[in-house]
Amino acid sequence: MSYFGRVTVDIARPGEPGYEIGRANTIVQEQPFGVVTARSAAEVQEAVRYAAAHDLPVAVQATGHAYTTPADGALLISTRAMTGISIDAAHRTARVEAGVQAGALIDAAAEHGLAPITGAARTVSIVGLTLGGGFGPLGRLYGYAADHVRELDVVTADGSLVTASPTQNADLFWATRGGRGNFGVVTAMVVDLVPVTRLYGGGLYFSASSTAHVLELYRSWVDTVPDELSSSFALLRLPPLDVIPEPIRGKFVLHVRIAYTGDAESGEALVRPLREAAPALIDDVREMPYTAVASIHNDPEEPGPFVERSALLRSLDALDVLLELAGPDADPPLSLVELRHLGGAVARPPARPSAVGFRDAAFTVFAGTVGLPDLVEPAEEFLDRLMKALSPWRVGGPYVSFLSGPDLATVSAAYKPADYQRLRKIKAAYDPTNLFRVNHNIAPEAKS
Repeated sequence: MSYFGRVTVDIARPGEPGYEIGRANTIVQEQPFGVVTARSAAEVQEAVRYAAAHDLPVAVQATGHAYTTPADGALLISTRAMTGISIDAAHRTARVEAGVQAGALIDAAAEHGLAPITGAARTVSIVGLTLGGGFGPLGRLYGYAADHVRELDVVTADGSLVTASPTQNADLFWATRGGRGNFGVVTAMVVDLVPVTRLYGGGLYFSASSTAHVLELYRSWVDTVPDELSSSFALLRLPPLDVIPEPIRGKFVLHVRIAYTGDAESGEALVRPLREAAPALIDDVREMPYTAVASIHNDPEEPGPFVERSALLRSLDALDVLLELAGPDADPPLSLVELRHLGGAVARPPARPSAVGFRDAAFTVFAGTVGLPDLVEPAEEFLDRLMKALSPWRVGGPYVSFLSGPDLATVSAAYKPADYQRLRKIKAAYDPTNLFRVNHNIAPEAKS
């Protein structure tokens, strides 16, 4: 237990209640020095000051979905108890604390006929998602979640609580959106909401034998769709579990995902070429409330260890390579390979610039598998081979929204060179000792 002024922060040490909360999502079992479950910005400030005074690196976790550097020996600050949400319907904004999950914000905004810019899943931290860029079903129409941040509350390395916005600490505002947790602990943020209440969306599941034909059509189809339609596809190898619908259980399938903000009649016409390409094993593309958006991707709700890689592609010319290495006739040690169609609003300069770059990319590719101990090494070897094979079509390095795993050598490649150098300068200004280094670390620029 530590005291600073009138605020008390409890540090759970190994074996004490609250310690295990920060150790749920790594392939290896990490051993932080202690875990602070913060309930306010003041408690985050105190925890950061304690860490700095005792020469402990700081790790931050909300929901535990992002796998990064193990927090061994660090003070781990859990923000999952910070769940405040305030909606300003008149100005179409929301103020959310650091532990708010995307689904909670979706539900709160829906009561006012509005929606936030989120990813594909409900259970991720909306702050964590946004600091990594944040691309989801509304991305082609509205851009990245990071583009819609108005203001951030940030606890910096000296324990100060500062506001970052286009007019206050503008360099910190730019860097934190895209630079993730390198510059401080974001305790709350104010974000735009958009007037979306429903979608024409869902998934089409195709058999292994139909995969190549459907994807060949998809390659030209995406060039014809409006910004109001976001889509993606995944090559899935599904386990034989009872929770999986029988038509696709234990099989290789192609899952094409659709999210269209226009009316259902127009949506049906847009999706018709895909439906006519081949019979679908399952077709659940339908009119839905935006609160059901997570059903489009059907991502796992609980965080878990995952071995993964990501990249940005300039086109779908890499499709043949993807099918050769990860298609139905291959046998990779992977659960999925997913491609999301970018373009639209994400390709245009945002009103509030950030460190999220490579906006000229046309697709993002994400590949991985559950990180069971006997699968880790073969999966990593295959993923390295897959990323190398995609090199002729890649734009930049890994996708900043999908940075994962402890390999820090690839972090700089997630940014344009000039942006990365700017990030290092800002890091040196706000965190010169690299207190916030248990992450996908951007080292501070060395003093000359």
